[in-house]
Amino acid sequence: MGNISENFRKVQDTIPSGVSLVAISKTKSTEDIMEVYDCGQRVFGESKAQELVPKYEELPRDIEWHMVGHLQSNKVKYIAPFVSMIHSVDSMKLLKAINKEGRKNERVIDCLLQMHIAEEDTKFGLDYEELTGILGSEEFAKMNNIRIRGLMCMATYTEDTEQVSREFRQLIKYFDQARSNFFPGDDTFTIKSMGMSDDYEIAIREGSNMVRVGSRIFGSR
Repeated sequence: MGNISENFRKVQDTIPSGVSLVAISKTKSTEDIMEVYDCGQRVFGESKAQELVPKYEELPRDIEWHMVGHLQSNKVKYIAPFVSMIHSVDSMKLLKAINKEGRKNERVIDCLLQMHIAEEDTKFGLDYEELTGILGSEEFAKMNNIRIRGLMCMATYTEDTEQVSREFRQLIKYFDQARSNFFPGDDTFTIKSMGMSDDYEIAIREGSNMVRVGSRIFGSR
């Protein structure tokens, strides 16, 4: 692959207006991140709290940090003071931890609920029944320090592009149902985060408005 800034510009050229890019910088150095930052990118994603915290402390404060990896409840406290969005919320237990830490930090923390749409069993996420159980609960209704901004998913890692498209369409269906049933008239529930380096162009075709691209920008890990 070419250099990082060249890779970034190539990716940027493939993303239409109205679609947000989260540059996934996990395992990458602050120097690599700054190369993309200097191209104008301000939204970066990390998958581990212990890697995110030192990067937050070392890098420019106008970066919006997204937590995109599986997050354990006991790690929320480390990122709650500054994280812009948590993508990978897949349980009521985790939501309660985020709400608690948001309250401690006097913040409302933006979250995405992670849905399981892959036809393989290795991905985390909620099914639609679990989603409705959370959103319809009294416990959720009392949470004032989280804001659900939308849904996210990860498709099966496969060369079968029709399968990937089908899985992304399922996320869009879940999003539309959730919006209609739980967020009518809420103009903050808008995000359909799907698509990574190998499949983000398919995801955009299927309706994604937030993609998470790492190796296409930074090179392989």
